[in-house]
Amino acid sequence: MTPATVQTLTLSEFLKLPETDPSLEYINGEIIQKPMPKGRHSRLQGKLCAAVNQVSEEQKIAYALDELRCSFGGRSIVPDVAVFKWSRIPFTVNDEVPDNFELPPDWTIEILSPEQKANKVIGNILHCLNNGSRLGWFIDPDDLSILGFLPEQQPVLLQGEDSLPFLPEIELALTVNQVFGWLKMGG
Repeated sequence: MTPATVQTLTLSEFLKLPETDPSLEYINGEIIQKPMPKGRHSRLQGKLCAAVNQVSEEQKIAYALDELRCSFGGRSIVPDVAVFKWSRIPFTVNDEVPDNFELPPDWTIEILSPEQKANKVIGNILHCLNNGSRLGWFIDPDDLSILGFLPEQQPVLLQGEDSLPFLPEIELALTVNQVFGWLKMGG
């Protein structure tokens, strides 16, 4: 019996592959498939994008995009929510949103799914921070907590009525309980 050979791809080769659903990420030379979002994940993702865009799109301050491929620093990741300051969005010559983002988001948000390994997800947030992101959130719906990450600082565990950190340009104030309150939709 001969040992199986593992074919490795470079980042540029990975980026030529067709997109999949759910998305594939390229991390440290390894291709990892993200889990398919489920109800709680999708609800939080949608509400977070809507909340950010409601207070920042019209004034062209920032914009939140869900499931956007961001390729930078040797990785190609797909944060659950990627928020970019308006001035950093690499618009096309026709002032349209580009297909490819080859830069880290200003703020990256990851929502832990039951099938995911927490440290791999946190690793993506740290990669963003190490490459220029200014804020990261790690949301754990089972624990009803959010880890807040700022560059060169220890993460902060936020729960209950704790106020969440935001980019200073985005005029939004939410507590952890308010975010998880979005999950309550029945009756």
